[in-house]
Amino acid sequence: MYLITIEGGDGSGKGLATKVVSEILQKEFSFTSVEVTGEPRREHPLGRLAIDAVRKQKMSPEEEAGLFAADRVDHSHGWILPRLEEGRVVVSERNIHSSLVYQGIVGEAGVDRVANMNSAALVPDLCIWVDCDPEVAMKRIRSGTLRSLSDKEEYFETTDLQRRIRQGYASLLSGEIEMPTPFDMGALIGPILNEGTEAEFRAELTRRIRRFIHNRHPPLNVDVETVERHLIRRLLRTRKGQTTLSGIGIEPTGSSKEWLRGMAPWRTIRDAQKEHSSVLENLPKDSRADIPKSILSHSMASVCGTLCLVPSADISELRSALGPVRAVSERHTQRIIKFLHEQTDWVHKHKSLLGKEAPRSLLRERHRAVSMTVLAIWPLKEAIRKWMGDNPNTHFRFAMGQIVKSGQFPSAINDTLARISLLGSGAERGSVPAGPSDLVTWWQGSS
Repeated sequence: MYLITIEGGDGSGKGLATKVVSEILQKEFSFTSVEVTGEPRREHPLGRLAIDAVRKQKMSPEEEAGLFAADRVDHSHGWILPRLEEGRVVVSERNIHSSLVYQGIVGEAGVDRVANMNSAALVPDLCIWVDCDPEVAMKRIRSGTLRSLSDKEEYFETTDLQRRIRQGYASLLSGEIEMPTPFDMGALIGPILNEGTEAEFRAELTRRIRRFIHNRHPPLNVDVETVERHLIRRLLRTRKGQTTLSGIGIEPTGSSKEWLRGMAPWRTIRDAQKEHSSVLENLPKDSRADIPKSILSHSMASVCGTLCLVPSADISELRSALGPVRAVSERHTQRIIKFLHEQTDWVHKHKSLLGKEAPRSLLRERHRAVSMTVLAIWPLKEAIRKWMGDNPNTHFRFAMGQIVKSGQFPSAINDTLARISLLGSGAERGSVPAGPSDLVTWWQGSS
């Protein structure tokens, strides 16, 4: 879902930064996978052309920039974008900012000219700027480790050039030189100095990447609903063919197309919210502090909505199924599951017959209606929550009609319709709503 790029001068520590960032993303977050790449692509003909141009030094900086741009645009749309749409995160060692600095500033081709050549490329969601003293960088370039991996010293051999490159990054990424459109849209972290210990470098990178992901920045290159529908399709495919869970006699979640169980969608949410509120009221204050008051809150909707699509899962498997859009921290996921199991009858927990695996959680069938409804109306859940707060004395049945009539949420309405088309109407003989008015009819249970 995110394109994260690692930038800096030669020998600054970009390779280590790429490794650390990919490790923390893989370990702590709910992306479907973490893909590591780099530019220019040494294994691709377009990338090799760009590399050879720099080595031979027979082209102008502008001509070099054109070759790097060709490689980048092909890389963006042929390799990176399909992975972002699948909910993956791509970490790239070098990307557009390298061209802006090396050819645009140091080579004097101009940042605007280089940006124009790359205008069809993806925009990094996050650029991590790694910095170090040129003297330190040159020692790394000349060391056995880097020399065994590349021949950088052939064409980036002077400390003077490294100083110019460092100054180029500082000018561009500090704002002294205006970042050209559209590459001014992404977030920036840095400079992160890599002149101390490796442990210090790792700790700073870890702290910064955690902050970026926890802030839930909207992705720049993909639509979150495209990502979500891809992940939901994958979960639906995985769910098919599941059989009764051996030994406990519970039917796996998702065995019926009639998931609304004859109820109107509005009623499933209203009744579940009443039940949830009643449970919270009877708990000691310290026991309910970490549990959201609304079942339409991000964490409650994420956990319950995902549980309705998985047959049973431990915490690790559940968080993997959440994906990047529905992501909830491991600690909060554990708290919600514990609440749903111990304080309500929403979740059944059971241990493997082998007795060694972590307990697995299963959404009870009678709560599948509200969980599927929450998943279906996800694009509109914040609008519905706001409506509930603004209209405490109006019957909840009319919420969808008034939201549709307001004309404020056309995109979210279309996304909701697409989700229902994917999940089904919830009634064996019910038709999938085809437009806003049908959505209101479906919500009111009149279809």
